[in-house]
Amino acid sequence: MGKIAPVSSKYVVHVTIEADGVFDRPDVIGAIFGQTEGLLGEELELRELQKSGRIGRIEVELETKDGKTTGKITIPSSLNKEETAIIAAAVETIQRVGPCNSKLKVQRIEDMRLSKREYLMGRAKELLQTFVEDMPDSQEMTGKIKDSFRVEEIIEYGPEKLPAGPLVDSSEEVIIVEGRADVNNLLKNGFKNVIAINGTSIPQTVVDLCGKKVTTLFVDGDRGGDLIIQELTSRAEVDFFVKAPDGKEVEELTSKEIHKCIRSRIPADSFKKTAPRKQMKPAMQERKPFRRFEHKTRIPEKLVPEFKKKFSELIGTRSAYILDEDLNIQGKVPVSELSTTLMQLDKIFAVIFDSNITEDIVRACSRKGVKYAVGANADYSGRKSRTLTVVTQKDLE
Repeated sequence: MGKIAPVSSKYVVHVTIEADGVFDRPDVIGAIFGQTEGLLGEELELRELQKSGRIGRIEVELETKDGKTTGKITIPSSLNKEETAIIAAAVETIQRVGPCNSKLKVQRIEDMRLSKREYLMGRAKELLQTFVEDMPDSQEMTGKIKDSFRVEEIIEYGPEKLPAGPLVDSSEEVIIVEGRADVNNLLKNGFKNVIAINGTSIPQTVVDLCGKKVTTLFVDGDRGGDLIIQELTSRAEVDFFVKAPDGKEVEELTSKEIHKCIRSRIPADSFKKTAPRKQMKPAMQERKPFRRFEHKTRIPEKLVPEFKKKFSELIGTRSAYILDEDLNIQGKVPVSELSTTLMQLDKIFAVIFDSNITEDIVRACSRKGVKYAVGANADYSGRKSRTLTVVTQKDLE
């Protein structure tokens, strides 16, 4: 599945925060997403804006002194200036962070393009002063510059604003991938007729394209890719299928691997005949929770009492603890905000939450290098993570 791409910032919102009390960075992140949710409508929902890459990583710097916390928050934005100003104003409505009454104030909105222009002018003068005769071939330079900026050619397509290449409309053939990062990788390697589904729920725009164009579905080499094949083929006619090598995602393939996969794509009729039974039929079976091994998950004995204690504290709260290596609580956030909050943090040892362990949470934990995810039950059917240990309530008994 595609990862969230870093935002190309046009503006940066600079915010100060003051509060009587002590809290941590995860509390601030949770408050920003939680207390602005539903405030600005679907088009300016912060969580969705960050998923689509139009709001970047929110940075928080805090200082605690004499029981008071002050700090700075920076929010990168690639929205237009009016939308950025609305987001900034929404942040000022936050009145509480963690257990503390807080005051957030926007100090300024920085136009990053001005800084870039100033740098450009200064650098251009330096280059003119050090200009030498032995310059690379102009055609070679143009090609390299085009390659480096292919990622910026990404557009938003259809009412769902799906990440796509600029030739989706004009091309007779379209390549359908899973996420924005997959689109970026294919654009980088010259495929401009590409569009992302952006999840396992198939958008109507993609269904409509399947009816009008020759389509190739290009998915990750894992069970998630199989599920997308099932979902799309249940709603539309796809002409060709291709999967990344086992265990690999489209976004991480090299140019050689991408071209090799596309050349070996399988027509729909042949694919249905050769696909393994379990690959084509899971939609006919009931969806079962993730099946664990018969024995309990083995975890170090010293962790069991701490995990059990903290899990008990969370029962009925629909909240999550984020722990460091010393099992200190770095923050407490609603379970609904856990995946988004994890994307903003580093060096997380474990997460413990009052909810079932879903595939979204497993993916978020795996990408951030979390060692343990502790929840009520394992309720997903994806492949097992190599770095993350999933621990259920039964494992702690």
